[in-house]
Parts: sequence; structure tokens; C-alpha cells
Amino acid sequence: MAAAADALGSLAVGATQLTMSVTDPTAWATAMNNLGMVPVGLAGQQLVSDSICVPGFDPNLSMMTGISPINPMMAGISIVPPPPVGLPIIKEIIHCKSSTLFPPNPNLPPPSTRERPPGCKTVFVGGLPENATEEIIQEVFEQCGDITAIRKSKKNFCHIRFSEEFMVDKAIYLSGYRMRLGSSTDKKDSGRLHVDFAQARDDFYEWECKQRMFAREERHRRRLEVDRIRPPSPPTIMHYSDHEATLLAEKLKDDGQFLEAIAVLITWIERGEVNRRSANQFYSMVQSANSHVRRLMNEKATHEDEMEQAKEEFKNSMMGVLIQFEQIMAVFNASARQKAWDHFSKAQRKNIEIWRKHCEELRNAHSEQLMGIRREEEMEMSDDDNEDNPSKKLRVDGSALAAQAYALKEENDSLRWQLDAYRNEVELLKQEKGHLGRTEENLTKDQQLQFLQHTMQGMRQQLLTVQEELNCKKSELEQAMEEQTHTRALLKVLQEQEINGFSVAVVNLDKQKDAGKQSQALKSEKEALLIGIISSFLHVHPFGANTEYLWSYLQQLDSRISANEIEMLLMKLPRMFKQEFTGVGATLEKRWKFCAFEEIKTA
Repeated sequence: MAAAADALGSLAVGATQLTMSVTDPTAWATAMNNLGMVPVGLAGQQLVSDSICVPGFDPNLSMMTGISPINPMMAGISIVPPPPVGLPIIKEIIHCKSSTLFPPNPNLPPPSTRERPPGCKTVFVGGLPENATEEIIQEVFEQCGDITAIRKSKKNFCHIRFSEEFMVDKAIYLSGYRMRLGSSTDKKDSGRLHVDFAQARDDFYEWECKQRMFAREERHRRRLEVDRIRPPSPPTIMHYSDHEATLLAEKLKDDGQFLEAIAVLITWIERGEVNRRSANQFYSMVQSANSHVRRLMNEKATHEDEMEQAKEEFKNSMMGVLIQFEQIMAVFNASARQKAWDHFSKAQRKNIEIWRKHCEELRNAHSEQLMGIRREEEMEMSDDDNEDNPSKKLRVDGSALAAQAYALKEENDSLRWQLDAYRNEVELLKQEKGHLGRTEENLTKDQQLQFLQHTMQGMRQQLLTVQEELNCKKSELEQAMEEQTHTRALLKVLQEQEINGFSVAVVNLDKQKDAGKQSQALKSEKEALLIGIISSFLHVHPFGANTEYLWSYLQQLDSRISANEIEMLLMKLPRMFKQEFTGVGATLEKRWKFCAFEEIKTA
């Protein structure tokens, strides 16, 4: 009872053998009461359209309300369509004359099947009722298609062979149905069907035959395709004979068959058919071929005339196009005048300018093309004139020879110059090759020279500093010697003078000392002023300044000062001013920097 209750389904298989309509409430209630089940109402919805249903299926059978219909097996489809994702498969109850098929529980997994053999037309049907006969089996399964054979066994199974492969899919769809004969409740009159693919030798043999037929058709199709693409073979050339030579002579006189006949004549001559006996015939055929030269020249002349006419028409049409371009450019030029240009908007002016430029480019290209055509015509006319005038042609040939001779002479001179240049290059290469061995020695010498230059620069800087110190010492020594000579002179004067004179000299000496002290004080005050000015000047010049730069600045304050006095003053104060050398070689420069703040920090 529970299995029957789960078997409410939706596949319609037979229509001609139905004994009751599903939409009839009385018939449906009677069938459900016989099974001991509560009747369930169904809606009369057609499963599929008549155009795609297989003959023998009833389109009036319905599905349960609220469940979407399933598309049944269609003719020509080799597999059962996959079920919709997320929805269980709901099958219908199938009614036949002698039996009724109840669908399986939709919540159960679908029945398993073996791998389908190639060309399968036979199915295995198991789980048949014990009282089922071949007529009842045929009544149920013939609605899936034409049955060619049924082999029934005594153990409640059989093999059914159909005429087409797609009918097997419809029979497989019945797997899992519970079959009941009539309205009997006996166990021998019911059974659960199991339909599966069966492997039959007849099916495999037919499938192999069909595959071989497909292969033959494919080979034939490919052969036809190759034959279609292959270029045509040349026509066969008949062998030479007097009769064939007479026919060929007639064909050579015909304009329509001239090409075919001339090919045969060429083949015969290449084969070596010409001999003393057939020479006259071949001569007449060659003469016939030569008679076509005049015809070909006339055809060429007519074609040239046609070409000239076409050129003239093309030239006239190009002139018409150029005139129209000029008119359009005149429109753009008139629009660009101020009287009309001021009334256009900014966007309109921009578009007009773009159109004018584009039209002007096309006009210029068209004009250049037309000028090229005219130049070609002029060149052709000049060639014709040269051909018509033989004396002019001779003059042209003579001038051409002179030009060729001059060109050859220039070419000879250029080749001689190239040869001399190549010789010079070879000598240079030899010299470079001789100097290659000395490159390493030159590199080491260059490095040594660079090192010696650096050392010389350092020594030069040291020598300059020593010279400056020597100059300072010399100046101090000179001052000391002057003071010593002065004192000696005073001593001599004191010794010669008398006592009275000694007092006067002493008084004068005191006056001189007072004046020297005043001048020395004045001198030290001036130096202090210079030191302050120089310190402020060098402080605002952090990269230092040379002596000439300082002297030019102090000259504006005191024109009597000299560069040597400034340099001596700076050298007396090494803790306030330091001397540095910048540059190399000719760019060597001596600069003074203010360093009093650095000395204070280090102290």
C-alpha cells in the first residue's frame, strides 16, 4: 500500500489501449479503491504537444496539480533528457488493456543501468509478473516503438528488440514501475519492472555495418572534394598522322579553335614529328599560325583605342570632380568671411573649419592625381615624337653615349679614390696592430702619470704654504734689522755729542718714541678695523674669497690699501683666517675663509 501511495507519477506511454480516462473522477476512484488507496485529484493538463509526441502516446493524460510537467522522450534522441535540478522526477500512472503501471517513489534514487553498448536496440526487462505473457509484454512496450522480437524466459524476465535505437531510451524510462495485471491482488499478477540495456550480437553487427557505411561515405566525400580542388588535367594530344595534320591545318585557320590547335602543333614539333616527308605540312601550319599576327595586331590596336577612350573619359570625370571640389571650397571661403562668420556659433565655426580642411586635403590629392595623369600623357607624347624623328633619335643616342662615357670616367675616378682610401685604412690598421702590444704598457704609464700629477699637486700646495711662511719671516727680519740699524745710529750720535748735546738728544729721542707710539697705536687701530671688515665679508661668503676679490672690495673704502698688506694681515691671524687651494693645474686658486667660530668650538 505504501509503495502504491508513493507511485503517483506523470509519464504517458499508451493511448490506443486505455480503458479509462484519468480525468474521469469515477474511473479514477474505482482504480484507487481497488488498490486500497485514497483517491487524489489530478488536473487535465496536456503533457506535450501533438507535434512532438510519439505515435501511440495519449496527450490527454495529466500530471498532479502544482508539479511542472516533464518532457518525455522524443524521436531521434538517443538518451533520456536529464531531470531538472532540485526537483524530483514525478511520473504518471500508465493504463493498458490488461495491466496497469504505477510509477516508483519520486524520492528514491533512479534505477541504475549498465553502460550502453554501441548500437543498442535490445533491452533487458526483469521483475515481470509470473502470469505475464508475451502479448501483455508487447502491449506495454510496443508503445515505445516497433518491436522486432521478444524472447521471454521462464524466470520472469525477457529481452525485447526494437527497430530503432531511440526507442530503447523510452523503454528504459519505464524502469522502476510496478506492473499489475488487471485488478487482481495476487502476488503472481504484480511485479516491479527493471529495464536495462542488453548487449546483442545483432545490434553490434548492425552498428558496425552502419559505421563502415559512414566511413565509405566520408571517404567518397573527401575524394570528391580533392577532385574538385585538383586543377584540371591538360587535354590529351593525339598522335601525328596525315589525316590529323589536315584537320589541324583547318583548325589553325579558325580563330575560335586557334589556341587548342597551336598547342597540338607545339607538342608535335617538340616530339620530333618534323621530317623530310612532313616538312611541307608543318611549313603550311606554321604559315597559318603566322597569319594570325595581323589579326592580333588589329585586336591590340582596337584595345588601345578603347583604353584611350577610357582614359579620356576618366580624365573628364576627374576634371568634373575637381570643379565640384573647387565650388565646395568657394562655399567654405565665402562662409569664412567676417560678414557671415560672425553669425555662426563657436561649435558651428569649428565644424566648418574641420570640413574645410578635410575638403582642401581631398582637393589637393585629387589635383595631384590629375597632374600625374597629364605628366604621363606628356611623356607618352614626347616618346612618340622621338620615335617619329630618326635624326633626333640619332642625336639623342649620341648625347646618351657621351653622357655614358662621362659617367664611366667619373666612376673610374671615384673607384681610384676609394682604392687610395682603402690603402690608407690598411696602413692605419697595420699601425694600430703594431701598437696593440703596447696598450698595456701605456695604461700602466698613464696610471703612473696620474699618480705623479696628484703628488705634484700636493707638493705644490705645500711649497706655496712654505713660501708664504718664508715671506712672513723675511718681512719680520727686515723690520728687526731696520730697528737694529736705527739704534746703532743713535748710539753713535750719543757717543760723539757732548753732555749738553746728550740731554738734547735724549729729549729728542723721547719725542720720537712718543710719536712712534702714537703711529703704532694708529696702525693697530687701522688693522683692527680691516680685520672686522674682512671678517664680516668672509662670513657672508662661506666658500671663501681670493685676495684680489678682498682687495677690490676694500679699495672702495680705502684707496691707499694694497693687496700685500691685506695678505700679510690675514697671515698674522691663522686662527681667524685659513687659506685653501681649489682647482687643478691652470685653474688652481688660493682662497681665504673665516674660521674663528670653528676655532672657538674646538678650543
